Amino acid sequence: MATSIEQVAGTLPADMQSPSSLGQDLTACDREPIHIPGAIQPHGILLIVDAESGRVVGGAGDCTGLLGCDWTGATVAMLLGEPVANALRADAIRLPLLGTAAGGSLSVVAHRVDAHWLIELEPTAPGQAGTDDALNWIARASEDFGRAVDLEDLSARAATIFAQLTGFDRVMIYRFLDDDSGKVVAERHAPDMTGFLNHHFPASDIPRQARALYIRNRVRVIPDVDGAVMPIRAVDPAMAAIDLSDVGLRAVSPIHIEYLRNMQVMASASASIVKDGVLWGLVACHHRTPRGLDYLQRKTCELIAAAFAQQVRAKEEAAEYRERLRLRSAEDALAVRLAQDGDPETMAGSIGGELQRMMGADGFALHRGGSLHSSGHVPSGADIMAISAWVRRQGNSPLHTATLAARMPEAEAYRDVASGLLAIVLSIDEPVVLMWFRAEELQTVQWAGNPHKAVETPGARLTPRASFAAWSEEIRGRARPWSVAEVEAAHRLSRTLFDVRQRRRINELNRELTRAVTDKDVLLAQQETLIKEVNHRVQNSLQLVVAFLAMQANAENDETLTRHLTEAQRRLSAVALVHRRLYSDDNVTSIDLGRYVEDLLGEMQSSMGAEWQGRLTMDLSPLLISADAAVQVGLVLVELVINAQKYAYDGQPGPIAVTLERFRNRFRLTVADRGRGRTGQRQGFGTRMLSAMVQRLDGTIEESDNAPGLRFTVTAPIGVPGDA
Repeated sequence: MATSIEQVAGTLPADMQSPSSLGQDLTACDREPIHIPGAIQPHGILLIVDAESGRVVGGAGDCTGLLGCDWTGATVAMLLGEPVANALRADAIRLPLLGTAAGGSLSVVAHRVDAHWLIELEPTAPGQAGTDDALNWIARASEDFGRAVDLEDLSARAATIFAQLTGFDRVMIYRFLDDDSGKVVAERHAPDMTGFLNHHFPASDIPRQARALYIRNRVRVIPDVDGAVMPIRAVDPAMAAIDLSDVGLRAVSPIHIEYLRNMQVMASASASIVKDGVLWGLVACHHRTPRGLDYLQRKTCELIAAAFAQQVRAKEEAAEYRERLRLRSAEDALAVRLAQDGDPETMAGSIGGELQRMMGADGFALHRGGSLHSSGHVPSGADIMAISAWVRRQGNSPLHTATLAARMPEAEAYRDVASGLLAIVLSIDEPVVLMWFRAEELQTVQWAGNPHKAVETPGARLTPRASFAAWSEEIRGRARPWSVAEVEAAHRLSRTLFDVRQRRRINELNRELTRAVTDKDVLLAQQETLIKEVNHRVQNSLQLVVAFLAMQANAENDETLTRHLTEAQRRLSAVALVHRRLYSDDNVTSIDLGRYVEDLLGEMQSSMGAEWQGRLTMDLSPLLISADAAVQVGLVLVELVINAQKYAYDGQPGPIAVTLERFRNRFRLTVADRGRGRTGQRQGFGTRMLSAMVQRLDGTIEESDNAPGLRFTVTAPIGVPGDA
């Protein structure tokens, strides 16, 4: 793509010159170890220092030219002076140290990798924008971003700021879309350069592991695509494979170098736009001649990109709030109409136009039994009946899709009026189904080159695209997607209609047959009692098994067996706790996950003892989730908290932070401790069980260093049927 992204395709050897051996497998890019290229770029030097002795055991770059001597046999103190050596011994390097050497003033940045320090040294460029006046640039950018009226205006202002700060010929604000492809949403470029504004780039342009590095290294610079890479030399040849994830000088994939040459670009830079821990987009910079950014300039770019990300979040949240406010107002007005004495389905049919406008739909239809009410542009009556039958087979929860034909092939015939569908089922037996339709939106997507032609010649090695001429593609069968707020509004509307419907039925029964109402109340009471009795017996059974395991553990002399019995007891207790909290609510079909997690943690803290009071902290966002998914989330949460209590603090009290947040149509549950961190790589039963539960959620679990302690993040779909 047209950014400073490392598109890799072959295993990178130490000299970084050999072509890829992966052929036409485009997914091979996602498997490339680009964090261990075995070389650096030539505009700085890298020293590999033994953390124990302070002796330099490897390096790359022109050490003699920059420091006046080679690193062989030297120590950090000999090459960089005692202040740097003392800072390393105290593990105190957090900001760049500035010093002087034979080549002039230098910046010194160190990263710890296992038993070694990786020290980067680069010449500084005092007097350049963003070096001596970083605070002024940050303040100016923050003020300018704050004046933006919307996301488009904000992106345009950011492109201008970064173009002025970096001096690059072309600066683009590149945003990732839901399918991982990207789009240039703002741009500043020299008058005689090709522009890419509103052009799309395929997801394959940015390998998955490169995205991870863009979150880890927020600014990446390639000062000269023709610069010869500098391989790592070391006392131990295996040191060439050391992890360079945190090293800004890390060498660039030869495939990406070829990519930039195809674009007639001699230098590039990128700043990551990270919103809520997720890569939202990139600030991508190109220059037609060699051009670099020193450490202070890069840090200024990083901080301005962070300020931009904060404003992106504010603008998106403001737009979402306005949409929710509009929908709530429409719901309140409809609730007054629906509360009138009468048939709610008939009433819904009479106000179909209002329901249509409320959801921003092109058409609305209500199917009840053998009758059909519609407004706006909708498919034929027979087609609506077929859609209604298909919707009922999908379940009771609100269903939404922007590509109906992809899920229901027969809908291809009427995609011009019903490519988008939002539906709620009030009754399956009768049936009663409300459906909103959105017409097909013909989209002409401008790609920077043909995204479907990654390899030109069959059997040839994988190479980057050679042409970036605008290539248009017409997208059919897709409507404007339904927003999260609209889906939530549909869910609330279904509850409102259900409640109104139930009240009407009860009123009719009261007028016509009081005895029948009484019998129904008795039946409902018996049903509720039966459910409570079943749940009570399940709880008793679980408690009996836990007690039996405890007795058996106390009676055994075998330490291994006792440990396994105790572990089984702990896990059954966790299952009992999740079950008890879930079925304490009257409604067990849809769960407010934030409230459920809060109640679950409160009960866990009570059972952990008085010394744990105040140790569990929570930051929980409200969101609806199915009961089945809530069970899995509850089990995962209990397992993570108990593991933190057991392994991070050896059972002693310590801080455990739990956060729950939503990103688009997914949620992230994070459990972080400040304990001793991971002490081994053993994968026990608990780990396998966690992985199985997360897989049932169609999610992922990631472990990271909390410095100190561990952070576990579970990411999974919210669980509302349908696609975005």
